[in-house]
Amino acid sequence: MARDGAVYACQSCGAVTTKWSGQCSACQSWNSLVEETGVRAPGALSVTKASRTRGLQFTGLESDTPAPPRIITGVDEFDRVCGGGVVPGSAILIGGDPGVGKSTLLLEVVAKASLKGVNCAYISGEEAVAQIRGRAERMGFAQAPVKLAAESSLRDILDGLKRDNFDLVVIDSIQTMWSDAHEAGPGTVTQVRACAQELVRLAKKKGVAILLVGHVTKDGQIAGPRVVEHLVDAVLSFEGERGYPFRILRGAKNRFGATDEIGVFEMGDSGLREVKNPSALFLNEGGERAAGAAVFAGIEGSRPVLVEFQALVAPSAYGTPRRAVVGWDSGRLAMVLAVLESRCGLGFGNKDVYLNVAGGLRITEPAADLAAAAALASSALDIALPQDCVVFGEVSLSGEVRPVSRMETRLKEAAKLGFGRALGPLSGLPEGGGALPVAGVARLADAVRRIGDEIWGQLT
Repeated sequence: MARDGAVYACQSCGAVTTKWSGQCSACQSWNSLVEETGVRAPGALSVTKASRTRGLQFTGLESDTPAPPRIITGVDEFDRVCGGGVVPGSAILIGGDPGVGKSTLLLEVVAKASLKGVNCAYISGEEAVAQIRGRAERMGFAQAPVKLAAESSLRDILDGLKRDNFDLVVIDSIQTMWSDAHEAGPGTVTQVRACAQELVRLAKKKGVAILLVGHVTKDGQIAGPRVVEHLVDAVLSFEGERGYPFRILRGAKNRFGATDEIGVFEMGDSGLREVKNPSALFLNEGGERAAGAAVFAGIEGSRPVLVEFQALVAPSAYGTPRRAVVGWDSGRLAMVLAVLESRCGLGFGNKDVYLNVAGGLRITEPAADLAAAAALASSALDIALPQDCVVFGEVSLSGEVRPVSRMETRLKEAAKLGFGRALGPLSGLPEGGGALPVAGVARLADAVRRIGDEIWGQLT
């Protein structure tokens, strides 16, 4: 039975309840409720004399106060994902797998920003100052005027930030911070929530931009309560596949910019290198593409990206055929296979199907349906697609190829990289033909027929 006055907090979502149960009623996770001390029960809001007399003050939407200029850090890919620079007074949460390079990225951000005259501080609760200096020397930023500190006590950190006027502060990481106002250990819901609230409050009050590093669970979610993601102004995810040097900085939430922007980096011996043209990295320019390969012209945020879809259709050695996909949604693959079978006459019931997005990039855009279908049909028919052709288009369950957004931008990027033609939806083509000649298809069966008849030279 629950004890009187006890408060239980969910370690997954941060929900607080006065009774213990085996399953959290908010996020449905099991065995996640832990008794916490120093947490006010829901609804137990104290009313002070000042709050009774002050009341609520309203104001209008119009304002003559100009927006403060953004902090340009000098790392263009980071500034792009943030929406053109870091907004003063904002709080940004950066999450990623262990060892992906979060600390390396943020050290480069504050080092380059400090060289441009921005007053920066780097506070680490995981590493000593000597370790941070060693990394900075290896990256070539040993002379950058960044203020370093190794501290995990929230009270000491707040006192130091209030004493000096900083413009940009990195906290590495929020899970290592602890407040002496709560008895819970570091990393618990109570501590993470309390520390994040105090740091966000300081950012809004003093106008300092704070970058918080967050750990990632085995499911790929940022560890700690989801309430931290609601507190901050932006949530950035730093991703990278094992075995690939590429790192993707992707925006999941941004109150000051677009949420679908990406920044591309390449990890090297001396740190991260910005990739200005990611399409040239993700495409294989050495040799001709074999059957089962199709180049997809995609859009990531405001940036066009060309990436290669690789498919392999092989006879199944067992009774149940296998479906394996890397870099794309497995549910989307099952849908495309069903459409190819029912609408185009291609059978995959007794064959193993493997689909891979080359380069380690993960594609979530529906416009990749036609590229995946073309790669699968090319592998099943053992006919290679033309080397100078890009493919894009969304496929519906009826087999219709639907138009996609920003087709002209996709075609211009493909023409810049030397491609000469495209296969896409029949409707929605840009006026005047666009940068490349486009073979428009209304249905997926028409695209498969073009591959099988090998009439690609007649594209108009």
